[in-house]
Amino acid sequence: MPIRVKEGITAVDNLKKENIFAMTNERAIHQDIRSLNIAVLNLMPDKQETEEQLLRLLSNSPLQIDVTFIRLVTHKYKNTGASYLLKNYRPFYEIEREYFDGLIITGAPVEKLGFEQVDYWNELSAILEWSRLHVTSTLHLSWAAQAGLYYHYGVTKHDLDKKLSGIFSHTVLSKNNELVRGFDKVFNAPHSTYSGINEHELAAVPELEVIARSDTAGAYIISDGGSNIFVDGHPEYDTDRLAFEYERDKEKGLSPDIPENYFPGNDPEKPPVSSWIAHSSLLFSNWLNYFVYQVTPYEFGV
Repeated sequence: MPIRVKEGITAVDNLKKENIFAMTNERAIHQDIRSLNIAVLNLMPDKQETEEQLLRLLSNSPLQIDVTFIRLVTHKYKNTGASYLLKNYRPFYEIEREYFDGLIITGAPVEKLGFEQVDYWNELSAILEWSRLHVTSTLHLSWAAQAGLYYHYGVTKHDLDKKLSGIFSHTVLSKNNELVRGFDKVFNAPHSTYSGINEHELAAVPELEVIARSDTAGAYIISDGGSNIFVDGHPEYDTDRLAFEYERDKEKGLSPDIPENYFPGNDPEKPPVSSWIAHSSLLFSNWLNYFVYQVTPYEFGV
């Protein structure tokens, strides 16, 4: 079934070339189906690329999905034009009385800052608080997973000695959890971060379950039962994203390490080959089915 988005979202044209079914509002209103309302708080600087990555993963579902992109009003966006945001992203104050079946909060390149140092922390905190009563299940990705764990459960993050970048092996610890239904015992996932979760504090919170972790990257999928799911990594990344970040960081003079387990033979001159996209697709499909669709009432908020 299709994803339903505003006609101005540029990712739609690219996804149609991949035979991914994305319909506009005009066509969707003629289908007598209770669509899932999914909000996306996109904190990544490359807005349109992240839109495409997320919509691609959300499309792997038999459900009709109505996607609403949210923007912050307390943050000055540097990489996306104001006209695009005004046309395609709704401010939080405009939707705070509404109810959503699911919410996705992306990562953000602010790992080196303390949470309270982030210029939009107060607004993000308001959204996290709002999600308790207005969202069935929230999926936090990368830095947002760390921020959500801190806000909801007081679990802190720690700075890494250097950037963790690459594709790492993870082990499923809770094979009966529906979020990892169909997963292999061992699977790959991308990481790109300067910070990690304090796993000692994580283990001290009885409401939290670590569903999958990596010996290299630490706890990866964490759940509090389903209302909040924290994925401390970038399952949404497409095949070329880490290569782009590596070249970008080189141009900035940061002398980045080559992303681990990514380029064939560890040679950046060779194009990377994906080894994680199937499990990423399954992760999103399981979340939509078991933690959103199977749980949310037909008339949410009524």
